[in-house]
Amino acid sequence: MSDTRTVLVIGGGASGNAVTVLLRRAGLAVDLIEARPDWNATTGSGITLQGNALRVLRELGVWEQVAASGFAYGSLGVTAPDGALLFVKEDMRTGGDDLPATLGLQRPQLQRILIDAVRACGATVRLGTTAETLKQDADGVSVRFSDGAEGRYDLVIAADGVSSRTRAEIGIADRSEPVGMAIWRTPAPRPERVTRTDLTYGGPAYIAGYTPTGEHTLYAYVVEACRDRRTIDPSAYADEMRRLAEQYGGVWPEITQHITDPDQVNYTWFDRLLVEGSWHRGRVVLIGDAAHCCPPTFAQGAAMSLEDASVLTELLTSGRPWDDDLFQAYYERRIPRVRTVVEASVQLCQWQLDGVRDADVPGLIGRTMTVLRELP
Repeated sequence: MSDTRTVLVIGGGASGNAVTVLLRRAGLAVDLIEARPDWNATTGSGITLQGNALRVLRELGVWEQVAASGFAYGSLGVTAPDGALLFVKEDMRTGGDDLPATLGLQRPQLQRILIDAVRACGATVRLGTTAETLKQDADGVSVRFSDGAEGRYDLVIAADGVSSRTRAEIGIADRSEPVGMAIWRTPAPRPERVTRTDLTYGGPAYIAGYTPTGEHTLYAYVVEACRDRRTIDPSAYADEMRRLAEQYGGVWPEITQHITDPDQVNYTWFDRLLVEGSWHRGRVVLIGDAAHCCPPTFAQGAAMSLEDASVLTELLTSGRPWDDDLFQAYYERRIPRVRTVVEASVQLCQWQLDGVRDADVPGLIGRTMTVLRELP
């Protein structure tokens, strides 16, 4: 009879995929279930990964694939609504001096890279499957799945996102809250002169920006006040984003001409979530967006999720008992850093919503990025 510890990971996004690979590498038996039959491999426009996210991707063994697929750069530009360049700031290398400061990547490409890593690590993967019930005792968790199958695990890791069903089932009542802003996103061809993220504050929207995601691609985004999504016909998404984007100058006219397919445009509210007190109940523990989420104003959502996977794996494979003390140690190690990111991300939004013109934005960014340069 095997004494190998068994883990169920619920959710096949960045944090779930990452923790699966890391735990398998340590010799644990891991089952991963994902509700979506397509493993979310085609959804999304782009993602900005800063150095601390790249550090975890290197730990996963996928950095070379990520580097080859994305677009690395080291600075941030700020432009006026007419496109005039106001200033350029060098990005801090939060992953260390041997990694780029920032890398843009098509989100589906990152997901495919992580999927390949999960497949290669030998985990058992079941798509189109959810956990219907979780019954805990002192030694583990019995799970009944949506297909009628059952399983017994030493640990369940809930990586099922901001609307986590698992979080609610184990009695954690926290739910995400909108911060008052929403974002339009779309992929587009990359003009040759786009070699970094450029942001415009003001104009017809709060923020307009773009990030190179590859040799020939970028993703563009426009941030406005939240609207009732029920009043926006999805067939008009391209028209709505183009209406805002075409009022910006510089490289925007080259981007705007490609905002034509409503199926390529995504509209999402900015949400905030930070579970306080602990991120576990018994042998079920939360990671990633199930425990915290924030507006993308610092481009740290995926990074915080990936760091969760790394830190939790370190603790689970340290030889310590899998008990409340260990899971509380995980929370206490993560919460100061995550809180810093969530609160700073929300603060940047609130200053814009309130029209604060003398806010110490550079100071807030500098303090936050300095924290992120430290190891998690």
